[in-house]
Amino acid sequence: MQLLSDFSIVENVLIVRLEGELDHHSATKLKTDWQEHLRKHSVQHVILNLDKLSFMDSSGLGVVLGRYKEITEQGGEMVVCSVNNAVKRLFDMSGLFKIIRLAEDEKFALNKLGVAS
Repeated sequence: MQLLSDFSIVENVLIVRLEGELDHHSATKLKTDWQEHLRKHSVQHVILNLDKLSFMDSSGLGVVLGRYKEITEQGGEMVVCSVNNAVKRLFDMSGLFKIIRLAEDEKFALNKLGVAS
C-alpha cells in the first residue's frame, strides 16, 4: 500500500496526516513534501496524526526525527497523535516518545500546543 499524506494549517500549527505505509519507498517523498510545507508556511509547531498509518519502519522514524529537529531548532514543538499499537511500539522502542509528546487525537494535540480547535 502506498503512503498518502495530507497537510493543513491551523493557526501556527502544521498538521500532517499520514495514511498507508511509511517505509523506505515513501520516506524520501514525505520528507521533501513536509520540508516544503515548513518552508512555505509560517508555522511554529507540528502535529503528526498517524490515525490511518498502518505501517512504519526505521526510514519513517528518520523522517519524523529530522522534522522534529527542524521544528525544535525554531523553538517549536511536535506532538504525535492517534497512534495505533504497532506504530506506538516502534516509537517506544526507538525512544522518540521521550522527546516527542503523544496526544490521544488532534483536538488534544492542539490543546497541548495552546491552540483552540
